[in-house]
Amino acid sequence: MKRYTVGIFVFNEVEVLDFAGPFEVLSVTTSPQSEDKPFIVKTISQTGEIITARNGLKIVPDYSFEHAPSLDILIVPGGYGAEEIEIHNPVVIQWIQNQAKKVEILASVCTGALLLAQAGLLDGRRATTHWMDLDRLENAYPHVQVQRGVKFVDEGSLLTSAGISAGINMSLHIVKKLCGPDIARQTAKRMEYDVDLDLK
Repeated sequence: MKRYTVGIFVFNEVEVLDFAGPFEVLSVTTSPQSEDKPFIVKTISQTGEIITARNGLKIVPDYSFEHAPSLDILIVPGGYGAEEIEIHNPVVIQWIQNQAKKVEILASVCTGALLLAQAGLLDGRRATTHWMDLDRLENAYPHVQVQRGVKFVDEGSLLTSAGISAGINMSLHIVKKLCGPDIARQTAKRMEYDVDLDLK
């Protein structure tokens, strides 16, 4: 089974479940034959220093932008820190643009979609975000084909999900996409997460 290096971008005021949900899904995924883990999941921040997520949770990132390994998958979560802070950070936007040229899959959770949109990566594509921010995404980025009432949108190498817990649905879809439905179902069962893997 192929192994994928996954980077999850973390930053001050990141929504906790936005990054922790995908981290959990991809970290617990195993091959039923060998118990090998197909995903090596690491957290990455701009500087590598401790960050403070929403409501005070402290996170020690594995890597800074400078020292991060080559990634196969990048997940960009949301939260106040994405939509009000990092969206105005040109270093972050440039890094996301650069990673988009290298990774096999670029995925956002919640208002992480606004960072992808700010980077110009959603122009001409279908995308979604937290229901409270759909109008903002649509109005601020008119070239994005905003989708409502869905948990996630799969545009091949680029995926976006709705708010917070929807990142778990999207991550299970990534497992299904790369490892097959049986492993995705096994992962959902291990997490005791009730999901129809055929639904979007």
